[in-house]
This record gives sequence, C-alpha cells and structure tokens, in this order.
Amino acid sequence: MPDPQKRVGGMALANGLLVHGSSHWAAAIRDRDDRLIIASGRKPRLVRGPLGRVPVVRGVLRLAEGLAVLPTVRRALPESRFAFEEGSAFKVLVGSTALAALARRGSRSVVTGEAVGATIGLMPMLIALRGSRAAVWHPVEHKSIAAYEAGGPEEVARAQDRPKEHPRCGSNLVLPMVLTTGVVNVVLRGLVPRAGARARLIGAGLSIGAAVEMFAFADRRPGHPLARAIHGAGHAIQAGFVTREPDERDMVVGRRAMEELLEAEGITAAQ
Repeated sequence: MPDPQKRVGGMALANGLLVHGSSHWAAAIRDRDDRLIIASGRKPRLVRGPLGRVPVVRGVLRLAEGLAVLPTVRRALPESRFAFEEGSAFKVLVGSTALAALARRGSRSVVTGEAVGATIGLMPMLIALRGSRAAVWHPVEHKSIAAYEAGGPEEVARAQDRPKEHPRCGSNLVLPMVLTTGVVNVVLRGLVPRAGARARLIGAGLSIGAAVEMFAFADRRPGHPLARAIHGAGHAIQAGFVTREPDERDMVVGRRAMEELLEAEGITAAQ
C-alpha cells in the first residue's frame, strides 16, 4: 500500500493528465499528431512555515500552490492544453460570470441574488464541460489516482476498473464555494454596501479559504452530515456533467503520467 503521506492530486487537461505528489508533478498528453509526450519536474511550494498551519489562510495557499504549477507545466510541456483554454469553455466561463454578476446586482434581496447568481454562474460551465474532452481526462485522473492509493504502483496498470468518480475531486469544492461565497457576500454587502476592490479581494480570499477548509473536513470525516452533503453534491456533478468513461488508449496516458510521477517521487513497486 502507498505511504499515506504520498497522496496524489491531479488535474484533467484538455489533451491529457497532470498529476502531482508531495514534491513533484508529472504530465502526459497526446499532441495534435497523436504522439504521447511526457514531462515532469519539481512543484512550487507555498504551504510552508507557520502560515501553512493557519486555518483559512492555509486553504488559500493550498489552492494557490495547485495553480502555481501550471506555468511550470506549460514551460516544460508546451504542447499541453489546459481545460479552460478550450474555446467554448472559456467563452461560457466569461459569459456566465458576467450574467451571475448582473443577477447579483439586480436582485433586491441579497440572499436571493447570491442564490440566483451562483446558479447562473455554475450551470452553463457544467454543461460546457460535459461536452469537452476534459470530461474524458477527468475520470482518467480519478481512476489512476484511486488505483495507486488503493493498491500501490502495481495497481496503476489496472486503473480502468476503478470508478470514474473520486471523493477528493475538485467538484467537492462546488458546494462549499457556493455556501462560503454567498455568506461572505451577504455579510460584506450588509457591512459595506459599496465595497471597494480591496474589500472584495479580502472577501474572495475568505470564501476560498473557508471552502477549502470545508473540503478538507469532509475528507477527514466522511460520515459527518456536512461531509455527506458535500460529497453527494460533488458526486452528482461528476456523474452527471464532468466525467465520461475513458477508453483503454486514454488510460494509457494516465498510466504513463502516474509512472512518471512515482519515479520522480522515488516511489517504487517494492514500497
């Protein structure tokens, strides 16, 4: 079994898979000519020192650390394409964000405005993701990581048999983000009706940090009612919108990404 301290995270790309461990990342993609290309490197580290132990703050740092690896991946693997770079996904993201902002501002009730804004901002993006190639690479990520965490390096070759949904998927951040963003915005608009950019930035940081804390809590205590609600919403999003069953050729990409990562992390089949 893998070392519990060696848990793996990942991200579906538009043309492959990015995975990362405690200190390294690895990616495998298929380029426009259907060539399999692999790269790896060290991760940027942001969660360290006393701030890495402060609730809410550490959540923002963890999310920032996950995003900080993307420029490194692009430099090492210029053929990679991130899911948000797909033309339709980007257009839908911009449009739904603008509509959500209008809905929030146009509502007389702050609570109603936040609820309507969250729905308008979320649903178009989920529908767009459902039809994208990222919806195939997403379960490649889930299956590959689940296989390793359940049975170690040897099990990665049999990842196809794993469920396409995963309990630590980023979709489990959706409900916490909706809740924390709504609460923070309601409080902010109540205390500072015409909040400036600085106040909004602080509010966004609080929302993100609190959401990541809820995500982590749900992972630690899956039997708690709040955790069941978070995982239930995340599973529904995964099953209905953002995952499609991959084929064996897709799984080869996932296996090569995991093998590259485990080699970089110094994890061998004997462990």
